[in-house]
Amino acid sequence: MNATAIDHVKLHIPEDRIETALGFYRDALGFGIDGMDLYESGAKPFFSVRLAPGAVIHLQPSDGFEEPTKAAYDHVAIRVDETIDGIEATLDDAGIEIDRRLDPLGATGVAPAVYVTDPFGYQIELKAEWE
Repeated sequence: MNATAIDHVKLHIPEDRIETALGFYRDALGFGIDGMDLYESGAKPFFSVRLAPGAVIHLQPSDGFEEPTKAAYDHVAIRVDETIDGIEATLDDAGIEIDRRLDPLGATGVAPAVYVTDPFGYQIELKAEWE
């Protein structure tokens, strides 16, 4: 097997909080949304947050949603083509609280990162591509 990248991650969200998801991922973080028309028409059970040309987070609204626990989920790491100062400024402008700051080891080495929690309890690592 010769994997090249993670294509997508699928997360469940509360069925009645789609606007909250759009407010966080699209409006606050600035990511694109794909497939909303297919979700709304019933053709697909999810819509996608477009992180990069080859990477998305599928968000599937579920009536039985349960907030993630540390025993079952830790975080999704997203590389961002900005400095850590730029990432923090974007979060500050959007009113998103930073949970913690680290210089974690990831797929491309050590780089500064911040961790935030989305409205559904998922922790998201936003890792600077460069400093």
